[in-house]
Amino acid sequence: MEFGLPEDNNKISLTRFESMLKTNNVLFFDSSEFENIIHHYLETGKIALAKKAVKLGLEQHPSSINLKLFQTEIFVLEQKFDEADTLLNELHILEPTNEEIYIQKANVLSKQDLHEKAVGILLQALEITDDNEGLADLYALIGMEYLFLDQFDNAKTYFKKCLDIDIEDYSALYNIIYCYDFLEQNENAIDFLNIYLDKNPYCEVAWHQLGRQYFTIKAYDKALAAFDFAIISDDSFVGAYLEKGKVLEKKKLYHEAIENYKITLALDEPTSFALLRIGHCHEKLGNNDLAVQYFYKTVHEDPLLDKGWIAITKFYNKQQNYQKALFYINKAINIDAENVLYWKLYAQINLRLNFLEEAERGFKKTLDLGNYELQTWLSRADVLIALGEYQACIVNLIQAAEFYPETAEIEFRLAGLHFTLHENAKGHYHLKNALLLNCEYEFIMEELFPKVLQKPSVKALISQSKK
Repeated sequence: MEFGLPEDNNKISLTRFESMLKTNNVLFFDSSEFENIIHHYLETGKIALAKKAVKLGLEQHPSSINLKLFQTEIFVLEQKFDEADTLLNELHILEPTNEEIYIQKANVLSKQDLHEKAVGILLQALEITDDNEGLADLYALIGMEYLFLDQFDNAKTYFKKCLDIDIEDYSALYNIIYCYDFLEQNENAIDFLNIYLDKNPYCEVAWHQLGRQYFTIKAYDKALAAFDFAIISDDSFVGAYLEKGKVLEKKKLYHEAIENYKITLALDEPTSFALLRIGHCHEKLGNNDLAVQYFYKTVHEDPLLDKGWIAITKFYNKQQNYQKALFYINKAINIDAENVLYWKLYAQINLRLNFLEEAERGFKKTLDLGNYELQTWLSRADVLIALGEYQACIVNLIQAAEFYPETAEIEFRLAGLHFTLHENAKGHYHLKNALLLNCEYEFIMEELFPKVLQKPSVKALISQSKK
């Protein structure tokens, strides 16, 4: 549906319509005015006002096909798919060659995850469409349905048809590259982009995408050349400078990388990504004061960016300034208490500071948030052993064994704990398992349970395993 009212007329129509709603005075609008009013409300997410406009529009223009099509959009938004389908079937009888009816029917099916059927309807619409703009829209919609179906080769085919109609359809271009990326066909993507650039050599978007593909396959010099061409095509293209900076970092050309990141700060509003990367570059160059300044700027720019807080925390960790590291990771946790990376660092820093209760709390929270790495279970176990919380440690290790069965590190710890609690039968059972799995982890007993290692029965078992 096209909307052609001049902007001033459109504003006048909207003002009159909203005035009518406030005063309850019924004013007349022609159908095209209603169409623009409804389109405006749908675009701005004002669904209730769109519904009112559709209702009043159909009262004044009951035979308007376009207004009835808007009614189907409202039905879809309200998930009234049967009502939408019924109305579309009625409209199809009236106007069997109206491609918008097919598009809406496909939309109804797509919203119900019936993507194969949606494709079928859109292919029917292709048969009755002859203008390029209409064909391009249909090709794009078919491509999107194939994306929903994870049929990336089919999706590529239809997005390429969009480019055949309009070589500057950058939405289609991005979707094609997305398909190549998902299929991990980087070389094919490179071939496609080079052919595209032969036809459209000053397309900064294509050069940028080509650079990203070269970066993925670690062809860094070619990536740099591609990003340079993107910048030549558009010297204000922030994305190209950012990507060029990343390549320069990989080549350990940190000064040049900083220059490119700083260009993005001058061209546009500062981004947390650029500030963070500048900080990392300075850190690699040994400019610690500048590095931490940029890490501060990163979290100031975007307090929700976990990489910024992690960078500051790890910076002070490396400096062995654990108190400052703990201060900043606590600030991060206060902002986002559900971030598992924060809690993992919190636990590790508290362990360095020998704050065992807090370290245990951190490891437990890390596990509660779904980080089930073996080392997290073992680190918590070792802290619980140090705290003398043997029963809690056994429960922790049994839970760990559900994720990592037949693991020597777990079995040795369970053996030591049961012997410590004078549960010798259980201790022998787990020690035998541990020695069978990997006797080289015997040092765990020596480090965590030196007294247990002095038991004659334990010595005998270990000696026997070495024969």
